[in-house]
Amino acid sequence: MPRYEYRCRTCGSTFEVSRPMAESAAPAACPSGHDDTVKLLSAVAVGGTKSAPSPGAGGGGGCCGGGCCG
Repeated sequence: MPRYEYRCRTCGSTFEVSRPMAESAAPAACPSGHDDTVKLLSAVAVGGTKSAPSPGAGGGGGCCGGGCCG
């Protein structure tokens, strides 16, 4: 289930709420009970690993893909 981050305009606290995507726009009260909150824009980070190219997969350096430009 996605987690959405909110900030309370009354006390300034930041908190997260887990809820279905269909309810992402629903208001959320802060843990202190204040109702004046705003949903924050979250940046999604997608990580991965960079792998070396397979032998014989082509590529290389230079202007013509590793071939002799002669």
